[in-house]
Amino acid sequence: MAVIKSVLREELQNSIRMKRSYEKALKKLPKGALVARSIKGHKYFYIAERKGVKVAYKYKGKVNDAFINKYAEAKALRAKYRNLLSKVKVQIAFLKGSLRGKKEI
Repeated sequence: MAVIKSVLREELQNSIRMKRSYEKALKKLPKGALVARSIKGHKYFYIAERKGVKVAYKYKGKVNDAFINKYAEAKALRAKYRNLLSKVKVQIAFLKGSLRGKKEI
């Protein structure tokens, strides 16, 4: 039984490290999302950023493809890291419960 608990403790520490690394990676990504609006046939770009309950839009005008790709890549990475973060949080809760003896292994 002691061997299993030591393995669970080690896995818990590893999961906590992964959680921290995912949170760090999320903070490094650019804030907001790129939004394109079409006005009279012309495309104009804005950065949509949440400020509390409200969403604020910052005008960026006409932007180059590199800027668009940067925000598209950030959007994909943000979704990936949020998904991984939610899974690791569930894993941490399960491991903590198992170590307390509340859940069966």
